[in-house]
Order: sequence, then structure tokens, then C-alpha cells
Amino acid sequence: MEPVGVGVVVGGSYESILIRENKDRRIEIGDLLVAKENDRKILLKVSSLRFGEGEENHSLPINYAEIPTVATARPVIVMSPGGIVPAKIIPRLGSEVVYASRDDLEPLTGSDGKGIYLGKLRSGSKVIDLDLFLNGEDLFTQHVLVAATTGRGKSNLLKTMIWSALSRGGYGILVLDSHDEYYGRSGKGVKDHESWKQGNMYFSTNPPPGASSLVFNLSTIEPDHFFGIMSLTDAQKQAMIVYNREYGDKWLEKIVIGQDQELVDSRTARVLRRKFRLSLGIYARNGRIVSETNAFSQTAGSSTIKSIVSALESGKVVILDTSRIGDEAELLIGSIVATEVFSIYRDRKGDGTLDGKAPVSILIEEAPRVLSEEKIEEESNIFASIAREGRKFRVGLIAVTQIVSLIPKSILTNLNTKIILGNEMSLERKVLLESCSNDLSFEDTAVASLDRGEAIVSSILTKFGIPIYTPLFGSSGGS
Repeated sequence: MEPVGVGVVVGGSYESILIRENKDRRIEIGDLLVAKENDRKILLKVSSLRFGEGEENHSLPINYAEIPTVATARPVIVMSPGGIVPAKIIPRLGSEVVYASRDDLEPLTGSDGKGIYLGKLRSGSKVIDLDLFLNGEDLFTQHVLVAATTGRGKSNLLKTMIWSALSRGGYGILVLDSHDEYYGRSGKGVKDHESWKQGNMYFSTNPPPGASSLVFNLSTIEPDHFFGIMSLTDAQKQAMIVYNREYGDKWLEKIVIGQDQELVDSRTARVLRRKFRLSLGIYARNGRIVSETNAFSQTAGSSTIKSIVSALESGKVVILDTSRIGDEAELLIGSIVATEVFSIYRDRKGDGTLDGKAPVSILIEEAPRVLSEEKIEEESNIFASIAREGRKFRVGLIAVTQIVSLIPKSILTNLNTKIILGNEMSLERKVLLESCSNDLSFEDTAVASLDRGEAIVSSILTKFGIPIYTPLFGSSGGS
């Protein structure tokens, strides 16, 4: 089939090629178009639309039907028999422009059977029957940012990625599931994957049959796990360290029970006990620790961390249902597991045994809770440490947020793949686009117009910001 001509290049510059739309065609924001030149094809991406010349001259009768639409586009790549390179040329004046075809776009998909599926390629609102894959090793260890406002398909995208990781195998993913939406307790979820029962794990304080209890023994918690997670004064941190030195792995129990208060200032100890009750739901009754959420125990849960870390090292998916335990308790649990994984992988790097270990990625919702300027300036927590240097040890983050501007640039630049869903907030789009690996400075309007399920993928693994559509989870696709 002959390519469909949609317009003609009539002027502009490298930053804004002007394409006059043919009368019988309609160009959309985000459309992928091709201008041919001998054996080369220049791929252009439409960034804006306006009416063409003539409408301003009101001294003449206006035939609105004759006024063309003019699209502004940016050349993004050049495709030739020699390969694909970033565009450093522009189409010639008068060049015919056609819709990018399946054959034009297939080299961009990375469909080698080993990648992680993100969705189908998209041109404007037109979904193309090509699946986009990114190399899983690089994707997960070099960090992912998923930026989305509510209702734009974020959870659907993430479930699709986890499903694809299960299909490929060999990727350890820890999911801190604050809404209990990934496993599929009451509907379709990743538990329905054919490989789920092959070592993948689901923990909950209210586990269904076949799942595990989310309970951590208090002896496995260390003072460092709280730092950068819970708001603490210097005196409170020092008190925790003093108790840890005195009582070892029983330090937290001793503070909560109120034993040996003369070790530290009594007011500091009282405030810590109150914080532990409000944040973690633990308090003392008749000399024993009570956990309001059942997530912490003096007697149970001693093997929980070992089970989780072992599964992750083996390339399995582990989902922690934290929907019933509160914000800070969720972050503390994430800190405990992340610290253990990071420590093990760093040690393996040191002794030369890291090669061959499954890469591990940690998915955290509302990432500014641990990656905001305030959190990482006050003191570096484990999540910030992973963002900065985790890729050296094959440990990565999947950071999910609505408010990108709360994450400092020093962290944003380390999140090498950004999956951008619709965002109507101008400031958030500006911060996000400025931090992308690809030049997306011209994509502001395209991002603002993204519909549910539509996204732009910017990565060091892609040649440009690739538009995709992620089908509804569970439907047919390349997952």
C-alpha cells in the first residue's frame, strides 16, 4: 500500500518545521510523520497546530474552507540503510510528508523477545500494531520514573510492566502496594500470570489463601531504617542509637516498654514512644508489645526479611500489601527490605559475585515521600542512596509520582527512563520535560493533551520520546 500523503513542507526551521495539511487529511498533535529523501527517511513529530496564511487579511472575503491547517513538527531521527541516528537535517522545502507506517516504526520497538513490554506505539491518537519493549536489565537497574496525575492509567501501566517481567523471568521486583491493587485480590491481577506460583510472593496483614503474613520481627529493625523516613530530631536519633548500643536487637522493644529510661532524657523517650504508636501502631501493654496492624511482632516474623530478599535475588516479584498499615509504617518496611537488598548486592559487588544475580527494582508510590528535597537534604535515606548509586550494584527504583517538582534535579537526572502520562499542571510538565534524557522541550502541548493510557517514553534506551498506548491490563498485547 502506498504511503498516505498528509501535507507538504512549506517553511520553518529545525525547531519548527511547518507542514501545510492536505485538504482531505487531518494532522494531530503527536502524529509521527515521514519525509523521504533518496534512501533516507526523516521522522518528524508534530508539536502544535495553527491556521495558515490568509486569515488575517479581513479586507478580502474570507473562504474559511480554503485556509489550510499548518502543523509545526520537529525532526527526531533519520532512518537509512546505515541505521538510525538523531536528526541533524531538515526536509527540503516542498517535500511531501506521509504518515509513519508500521515498517517505518518497527526498528524502534526493541522486540527481541527479551525486553519489558510497555505498550503499543502510537501516532497522535492512532494506535499502531507494534509493541514497544525496553531492555529489562537497563530499564530496571537504571531507574524508572512514572509521572501521572490521577486517572491517566498509571496503575494499568505498572501492572502491565510487572506482568511482562513475570513473562520474561529473572527480574526481582519489590512492590510497595499502598492500595492493594497489583496482586488482584478481588479481580484480575498479576497473581493470574501462569508463572506466579513459581516462587513469586504476596504478603499482607490480612493474607488470602496461598499468601504470606506481612509481619516483621521488631529485632530486625535498626535505627538507620528510620532515618530519612520518619521525622526525628537529633536528640531522638541519638536516643535510638544509645538504646541500640545498649540492648542490640532489643533496642526498640526497650524504648516502647519504657525500660531503663535513665539512658536518655525521659521526655525524648516519651516522644519516641508516642511516635512509634502513631506511626507504626506499636505500644506496650503489661510489659508486652502490641501491634495495632499486626505488621510488627516480638515473636513472629523473624524470617520475613530473609524470605523476601531470597525471592528478589532469585528474580521473583514480591508484593507487599501495605494498604492497612499507614504511610510511615509502609516506608519503614520498604526501608528495611531495601537496605538489606542494597547491602547484600553491594557486598557481592565487592567480592566479585554480583554477576549473574537477578537485577532488583523497588516500586514505590508517591516517591517524594522519600525523595523530596527535605528528605534527602536532612539525611540520605536508602531510597535516595539507591537512586544515586544503585545501578552500580544492579539495584534500581521505579518511582511513581504526581508531583515531579518535589523531587530534586540531582535525583531526577538519575532516573534514566521517564514514562510520562497526561498532566494538566504546567509547572509539573516543565520540570519533567527539562529532566528527560531526550529533548522533549517541544512536547509540552502533547503531554497536556495525553488521554488515559497514552504516554511518552523518554529514555537513554530510546532515540527520542516515543509515544505509546498501553492497552487495558489483561487484554491481548505483547506483555
